Amino acid sequence: MEFRAQTKFVRVSPQKARLVLDLIKGQRVEDALNTLAFTKKRIAAKVEKLLRSAVQNANYLSTEKNVDVDLDNLYVKHAVANDAPRMKRIRPAPMGRAYRYVRRLAHIEIALAERGKNGAGDLATVVGDQQAATSAPAKKRRAVAKKKSVGKKAVAKK
Repeated sequence: MEFRAQTKFVRVSPQKARLVLDLIKGQRVEDALNTLAFTKKRIAAKVEKLLRSAVQNANYLSTEKNVDVDLDNLYVKHAVANDAPRMKRIRPAPMGRAYRYVRRLAHIEIALAERGKNGAGDLATVVGDQQAATSAPAKKRRAVAKKKSVGKKAVAKK
């Protein structure tokens, strides 16, 4: 089961938010919270608050809705920062002109999932499937590359 939390219209560019989100993807919740606590980016505090909200959503479902959730086995399954509407602003320029610039906003979403009892979760199977899918075409490319023969160079006349 997946537990989600999202925040919208955050005053940070999505590119900067993705730098922090990439640090916590695939980590256990406890490790992700420690990582965010010691990250020196301004957005890390907001991402930490969002992660705690997702954990509380899982806690709420386990206590109130009788869903069997072990909070110690949760990990960050999905963490994305998408574009939000941009704010257009104007800066004064010389000789009565104006320069336009854009203030970017982000929609941030985090999804948590529970790992299996043996510690292997959905992430391991997804990574294994991706490796299997990418290894087959690579073998075909190697076979094609071996068939090509190297052409002989002609000796230049002096």
